[in-house]
Parts: sequence; C-alpha cells; structure tokens
Amino acid sequence: MIINLVPEFMAVLEAADPLGAYLHYIDDHLPILNAYWHNYILDLDSPHAEDIIQRTVEADRRDLQALTATVDLEAVAEEALVSCADLFEIDSPLDVYLMVGVGGANAGELVVAGRGIAFVCLEHFTGRANPETLGLGLRPDLLPLWIAHEIAHTVRYCSPSSQSEMKRLIRKMNGNYDYWETGSRVALRELLVNEGLAVAASKKVAPGFELWDYLGYTRRQYRRLRELEAFLSHHLQSEMESAGLGYRLRYLSGGMSAAQRLVRGKVIPERSGYYIGLRMVEATVASHGIARALRTSAEDCRELEDRAAGRIA
Repeated sequence: MIINLVPEFMAVLEAADPLGAYLHYIDDHLPILNAYWHNYILDLDSPHAEDIIQRTVEADRRDLQALTATVDLEAVAEEALVSCADLFEIDSPLDVYLMVGVGGANAGELVVAGRGIAFVCLEHFTGRANPETLGLGLRPDLLPLWIAHEIAHTVRYCSPSSQSEMKRLIRKMNGNYDYWETGSRVALRELLVNEGLAVAASKKVAPGFELWDYLGYTRRQYRRLRELEAFLSHHLQSEMESAGLGYRLRYLSGGMSAAQRLVRGKVIPERSGYYIGLRMVEATVASHGIARALRTSAEDCRELEDRAAGRIA
C-alpha cells in the first residue's frame, strides 16, 4: 500500500500553530513516525527533539512545493511497488510511505508489529540541496531506485522463507526493527550482505543509472572505493564474524567523522560497505536470481562467493 503523508505535512505548515500541528501529526501516525525518529534521528522524548521540529516547520519549502507540483509521486511509488512485487516475489505485507523527514535518512526501512515499511523522505529528492531542510538535492528520478532498495530490505526481514539473521532478530524483538539493536547484535557479514542485496535489487527494478547512484555515492567516492577495494576486502576478512555497533557506523552509516572511518591508516569513504556488500552478493544474485537471493543467508552467500572466486571446489 502507498501511504502519502505529504499533504498532511503541508497542512501542518499552514496551521496557525505549526509546532502544535506537527505534534498532532506525529500522534496521528505515532507507530510509524516514532519508529522513524528512533531509528534515524533520535528518540522523540529527547530534549533536542523540539528544536528539530521547530527547525522543520520553519524551513523554506519552495523546493518541495515545486516537486509535488511537477511529479506524480504516488504514481512513481506505485509503479516501483508493482515492479518489486513481481521481481522480488513479495510474500509478506508492506507499506511504502511518502513523507517529509527532518533531514536524516533520504530513505529507510522499518518493521512495525511485523509489517514491513519502506519510506522515502522527499525533502532529499527535490533536485537541489537545501541547507534549511538538510535536503541532499537528489534528482527526483532516483525515487524508484531508493524505494526498491528499501522494499528489498523488508523482504529480507519479513518474508516467511527468508534465512536472514536480521529476520530472526526482528522476530525476537516482537516484530519491530531497531537499527541500533540489529547493528549491535548482528555480525558484520550479515550487515554487508543486507545492503549489498538491496543495492542489487534496486538495479533490477530501476536499471540504467550509474553504479554510484545505486550506492548513494558521488562519482569521486566511487572512484576512491574502487581504489581501496582490495585493501578493504582483505581487512574486512578479520571482522566479518564480529558484531558491534561500531562496525555498522564505520562501514554503513553516513555522517561519521574521518577518525571514525580510519582503517589501518587510511580514511575510507562513508558507507563503503555498500560497495563491498554488493561485490559479496554478486555470485548469489547470478546463481539464484534476485528474489531468492534476498532470502539467502549470509553464510550461503559466502559459500557462493568463495566458489565463484575458486577458493572452494
């Protein structure tokens, strides 16, 4: 199901008391927005939350208004969802949310009470950077790519046939995805495979873009990662079975300082694990197809990677 929260957000901005209206908006969609804030921003009961909300309702939104006036966002999302349903053989319920965030992730995945959620934050897809909203200025034509990326995660987390460790942990947490808990308790191998498969899935649904677009990199970051691939792949072998939030932040999160991304004297690009993860799952996607690959365990992906590389017979 496509759920478009943008009209309600725009109504918040027109209210006599935008701050109060935003708080009512949160209450109206609390399960989803509370999960979004907790996983991608900070907890709503944090003392800093009101400052973020105030900035959000005061920001210049002319770029967002232009986007909604020129792009049929629901049609874009519906087309992407239909393609994903076919290619990924979706067998568990999910929703796609079109929303306006508070400057955190451009897109993301959630599981709330066992239901998969893919969301895109449209302030990032207006085509021009906006310092007031922290919008990244991504092109609107990238929306299907990111919708597919996040839907792929929900398949891995929720499909009855998924062998992912992420799925098992989410079930233990009463069917709720928690970025911080999964990042702390799941081995780095699974985290890398998880993102690599989502990138591979987005390529299937929305072909024709440059590889760095699928990875969420600039062209310069991509070139740097190609230069560092052998170094990183060798280094990561000693960390693959380790778990700890620091690994997820170093290899898979944006906004990390240079010191946090220092690996054996080299500062690696942000989110370098997306590229390494993609390389790790290429053999699985080629062997199984994307629908089955999304449900394959990280250990089976490792075996297929080793066979393709001639490391095992």
